[in-house]
Amino acid sequence: MEKIQKSERVCPAEEVLKILSGKWKPQIFKLALAGPLRFNSLLRQVEGTNKQSLATSLKELVDEGYLDKMVIKAKPLHIEYTLSAKGKTLIPVFMQLEGLNSISSNSTVA
Repeated sequence: MEKIQKSERVCPAEEVLKILSGKWKPQIFKLALAGPLRFNSLLRQVEGTNKQSLATSLKELVDEGYLDKMVIKAKPLHIEYTLSAKGKTLIPVFMQLEGLNSISSNSTVA
């Protein structure tokens, strides 16, 4: 029996959905569409999150290349997260998923 390599078994769409499927990642991604994000601002905007889970989600999005992390050395020193070029390629996909959600929530069951 021939072994199937990992790259042959994995659907690219499945990988993207897996990356964006974390509890806070869709909200972070949506907020990043509007512009640069700062950690403390995200803590206030993403309801129900805590420092650890937010930091983990941000790190994963940066590690996967969907967000860029930039240290701003102006006083006070802070970090901003922005959509990377790779992240911007997902905007149409993300908008489609949001559109599907609004269609399914507006439909009625007879």
